[in-house]
Amino acid sequence: MLRMLVVGYCMGIRSERRLCEEVHLNLAYRWFCRLGLNGKVPDHSTFSRNRHGRFRDSDILRHFFESIVARCLQEGLVGREGFAADASIIAADANRQRSVPGDHYDACAAKGEAVRAVQEYLAKLDDAAFGAASEVTPKFISSTDPAAQWTGALTFFAYATNYLIDTENAIILDVEATRAIRQAEVGASRTMLDRVEERWGLKPEWIAADSAYGSAANLAWLVKERQIAPHIPVFGKSQRTDGTWSREGFTWDGENDRYICPEGKELVQYRRTYATPRTGIDKDDCRRYRATTKDCSICPSKPICCPNAPARKISRDLERGQP
Repeated sequence: MLRMLVVGYCMGIRSERRLCEEVHLNLAYRWFCRLGLNGKVPDHSTFSRNRHGRFRDSDILRHFFESIVARCLQEGLVGREGFAADASIIAADANRQRSVPGDHYDACAAKGEAVRAVQEYLAKLDDAAFGAASEVTPKFISSTDPAAQWTGALTFFAYATNYLIDTENAIILDVEATRAIRQAEVGASRTMLDRVEERWGLKPEWIAADSAYGSAANLAWLVKERQIAPHIPVFGKSQRTDGTWSREGFTWDGENDRYICPEGKELVQYRRTYATPRTGIDKDDCRRYRATTKDCSICPSKPICCPNAPARKISRDLERGQP
């Protein structure tokens, strides 16, 4: 069955029912799968039963994958100097018409359901790749497969397969499945880097990825904790696309711990002294600086600064180490 799965992946046969038909008729496939001319091809339903049974219980697919990586290392195909990380979207077998709004989904009520996918999701609510990846409630949740993430841009439920690749010969060194959400993908890249170092003793000098991995916290983790140089564009929300002033238009005054707006007004964290000093650091490792409602309400530039808020607010990421 593992050899048949390899045939399916290499030849782009996505249907296991069709895979069984192809192996039954193709002599080359039969030879590769060691079935001979008279060997019986497994029924397509056997794959599903084993995938959720002994394949998962024994972690055999992980062992099979790592045996191939070991052979690549043995043959000197892995360069070890630079890695790349990326994720691919995999459409989930979940119907949009049978979903419910995210704020209407009751996880406690779903505990009594017998659907395997629901039970597995509830068992992993605290997993960084699933329920704990983000505090944001999804717009829609599938009642049959709640771990699948609704992707607004693509308008379907999906998962993400995350890859860690050696750049010299494009050898995939590790893979991790997560929800299709940026925070989970960043967590998966850390898991893969840790696992590759623990399993193979591989630690790259640098890593390349797209801006989805460029959060300040992740860049700080790579540089400070892992001593890996990130070739990653910085992910930030400072640039505004609605025509209003971006954060770059405000001057940072580090000596007085404040921002100065283009109209000369100051944005600070606190305007009074507390008996118990406050750190000013929120749970997302940011400091937030605010102007006064009085200053903003009479400001002639309010329509291009904060038209939908009573006063302007700016966040400063501590990990990024800059305004």
